[in-house]
Amino acid sequence: MVKTLNAPRVGLESRGPAPVVRRSRRAAGQGWLAAVAVAFTLVQLALVRPGMGLGWDEAVYVSQVSGHAPAAFFSAPRSRGISLLVAPIASWSSSTELLRVYLALLSGLGLFLALRVWRGLFPQRVVTLAGVLFATLWVTVFYGPEVMPNYWVAIGALAGVGCFLRAQADRRDRAALWGAGASTALLAWMRPTDAVWGVLPLFVLLVCVRRWRRPRLLAALVVGLGSGAVGWVAEAYANFGGLGARLADASQIQGGLGWNIAVLDQLRGLGGQTLCRPCDSPLPAPELIAWWFALPLLAVVGLAVAVKGRRTARTLVPLACATTAGIPYLFMIGYAAPRFLLPFYALLAIPVADALVHLVTTVRRPWRPVAVTLAALAFAGHLAMQYVVLEDTVARSTAGRQEWARTAAELHRLGVRPPCVLNGHEALPVAFYAGCSSAQTQGHNASVTQAELLRTAQRTPTATLVREQDGPPGFARDWPSHDFGDLRIHMGPADRTDGPG
Repeated sequence: MVKTLNAPRVGLESRGPAPVVRRSRRAAGQGWLAAVAVAFTLVQLALVRPGMGLGWDEAVYVSQVSGHAPAAFFSAPRSRGISLLVAPIASWSSSTELLRVYLALLSGLGLFLALRVWRGLFPQRVVTLAGVLFATLWVTVFYGPEVMPNYWVAIGALAGVGCFLRAQADRRDRAALWGAGASTALLAWMRPTDAVWGVLPLFVLLVCVRRWRRPRLLAALVVGLGSGAVGWVAEAYANFGGLGARLADASQIQGGLGWNIAVLDQLRGLGGQTLCRPCDSPLPAPELIAWWFALPLLAVVGLAVAVKGRRTARTLVPLACATTAGIPYLFMIGYAAPRFLLPFYALLAIPVADALVHLVTTVRRPWRPVAVTLAALAFAGHLAMQYVVLEDTVARSTAGRQEWARTAAELHRLGVRPPCVLNGHEALPVAFYAGCSSAQTQGHNASVTQAELLRTAQRTPTATLVREQDGPPGFARDWPSHDFGDLRIHMGPADRTDGPG
């Protein structure tokens, strides 16, 4: 059982300057967390480049609230939380730079608030180091300013587990109670299925372990989960034929959820692949993934430290939530993306930081400078590897997105301008850049039949994009074509009277 964190210390208030000292220490502690958050924000702005165009998934999310392009097809696994988060900018501006700055600032604030929850549960230096460890992973820096939900799932999980522990420790802590509910709502708002996995251990403790039962805390989590997921559930019945049908569709799009060990796939993704599907590339160099193997070892050390210090619950609960958050992406899915494990990394950061602090500070005093130096050198090497991967990932992502923008410009030159429709290879992101609708007749993003697309092509500028090595679909075989890069653009009937301009 977690002991009360804010229990009064007898006689302390009568000692004059002690409250001032405590306030000063609290301010200093928050200052360190603020410094980590500010540095995280600045690194995003410096290294991820605000001018980097929007990626495929980002185009889907932004198009839902943007006036720049029609809303793209919204498939079953997606949730609208991230679209609503960026709506204050994306609803009136098409500036990617402004959107990136907004998200970088917001992600820094989110990190600060999530870490602040853990003050008092762990020593200040542990919480600060945990923030540094999480904030310096290349995948955290890359996805902080991206219009993707995974970073926010991680922040919600980190804050939610911390609030849960605080509420368990002090039944009078109303802020922790509200924080647990709000964090769970954020989780479900961003990705409802991830929310269920992430908070599963908390529900098990509240329902199955008598001394952990807190009816108000259970109600806060239930209300948070329900309020965050209500839109997704309602949309399931409105557009997908019910909740079961939407879950089945989501499973099919993800390759069919079931027992499937994806650990090696996740390792391959750590080399900088934002999506590893199919995941048949070689494993990255050992120095790029060594940190990943150190995580479970340090987590075990952190648990041992907690047992020795009689604060097992404070370490065991985030470890349990990290485990359940990682299970579907490590053992139940047939492909990998590094962003999927962001909640796993965020929750592991606390016990891992505790282990590292313990290992360095418990060394005998004559050897402590050596231990600190070795730890600093190891972290510097880890940091260098993270930013090697980050730089490569940003460069490749930027190049791919610039190619989509060039294709969109070529389509405009050929006369395919809004209102227009694109079909075929990478039609969805190119359509967003061109201000067109995207319409697929097959695959996970299928939204129209072939007959409907042909009718549309008679009255609306329509183009089908095909890779040079692939042949066009049957309905576009007789359409005139134009070569552009490694693409062949087939122009629909409505375009034939329009020349380039």
